[in-house]
Amino acid sequence: MPHAKTWSVALLGIEGRVVEIEADLGGGLSRVTLVGLPDAGLREAKDRVRSAVRNSGQSWPDGKITLALSPANLPKMGSGYDLGIAAAVLAAIGAVPARKLLHTILLGELALDGRIRPVRGVLPGLLAAKAAGHERAVVPTESLVEAALVDGLEVSGVTRLAELIAWLKDEADLELPTAPMGAAPAEVPDLADVVGQPEARWALEVAAAGGHHLLLAGPPGVGKSMLARRLPGLLPDLSPAESLEVTAIHSVDGSLSKSSPLVTVPPFVAPHHSISPPALIGGGTGLAAPGAISRAHRGVLFLDEACEFGNQRLDSLRTVMEEGEVRIARAKGVVRYPAQFQLVLATNPCPCAPPRETDCTCSVTTRRRYLSRLSGPLLDRVDLRVRLRPLTAISAHQSTTPEPSSTVRARVLAARDRAKHRWHEHGWQSNTEVPGPVLRRDFALPPPATAVLDRALDRGLLTARGADRCLRIAWTLADLAALPQPDADHVTAALDFRERKTG
Repeated sequence: MPHAKTWSVALLGIEGRVVEIEADLGGGLSRVTLVGLPDAGLREAKDRVRSAVRNSGQSWPDGKITLALSPANLPKMGSGYDLGIAAAVLAAIGAVPARKLLHTILLGELALDGRIRPVRGVLPGLLAAKAAGHERAVVPTESLVEAALVDGLEVSGVTRLAELIAWLKDEADLELPTAPMGAAPAEVPDLADVVGQPEARWALEVAAAGGHHLLLAGPPGVGKSMLARRLPGLLPDLSPAESLEVTAIHSVDGSLSKSSPLVTVPPFVAPHHSISPPALIGGGTGLAAPGAISRAHRGVLFLDEACEFGNQRLDSLRTVMEEGEVRIARAKGVVRYPAQFQLVLATNPCPCAPPRETDCTCSVTTRRRYLSRLSGPLLDRVDLRVRLRPLTAISAHQSTTPEPSSTVRARVLAARDRAKHRWHEHGWQSNTEVPGPVLRRDFALPPPATAVLDRALDRGLLTARGADRCLRIAWTLADLAALPQPDADHVTAALDFRERKTG
């Protein structure tokens, strides 16, 4: 019986698996059977492919057609297999030669008239194809710039199925990628716009230098959101490996720029407090899609009005903050998405939140109940806590110009370089990535420097996790001061950051 095969890619999170598509023609009644755990969208592919083939000037074979997608036990989702299925059927009936299909990955959704539509996840799919030894890929023309980010893989773009057929017959060439446009400079607000709040500005600098989580508490209008939105402007640009990793997540999410898809700056994600838990963490039907925390990977996740998010959403962040990835189990498999973000929380001290605290009408019980939405285990994972106070006068700040982001960023980058040099043998990039046992055992500070932590632990004011986080903050303060290691003052300052109350 006539038989042919092509290749495509299935995605599990941002991990790709090469899929072999086989087409087998047999006798009997005319029907198409698709096997290999297809979802509802993929089961409809046989109708899309049949119409696209006919509208591209080719005949559809009579008799039974069996389409098998292997590995058979791997769930297949979406419409990205359409192009591979069409090529396999055409090769099986002898309409096109199968020579060029060897080691070629085909990705794309077919319209009924033969047009090829873009699909999500082209970048992680082609990275997996390259790792599996494939040499060439054909993708929709709209995805060509994204596909060109994969070095060492020959990529081409097609707009219609007829173009692919002509290329397989050696009658025409496919479109090649052009040089990608340079990414437009990210428009990050400048720190010089923030009036006053020297303590919060210093905490923001420390957070940027060490990758620490930050909580900003204070009445409305004091600059909590302004400070948080200026944090990405203090962070270093992403490395090439980090850029590909972040771009792959945004590719699966479908939020990439078509002209300059490569993400080179730390992302800033600020979901509304009404966001659902699956949208925040990741989820959905079938295999889970990435959530807001994964889109913030290698960047900043800002939760404004944090107490309004509720305990369920906030506490779902706790494990992710420790492990740097989210694992979502579904009946069809477990999906892993990286989620190594820097968390910034902003909250009012009470529900009524007047500009002046003396005007607050909330009872002590009401204030306590409101702030209890930020649970103890969550706050224990937040390194820096800052209480912002209302401005008392604008004229006092008009004669002085606050430091711009460029000046602060220079100090942050210098501190990060010191930390990176210190930890490079272990593979860590910042102080917040260093495990507590390493700080206590291999980089232990003298007992006089950590005596304040011992007293806090003895009095029950600090947990063991909190003590490790104090040590990480102390190392960041030492890096900002260009000192070889923290002293007692740095440890005390680190503890002071954690002991401050939110309300």
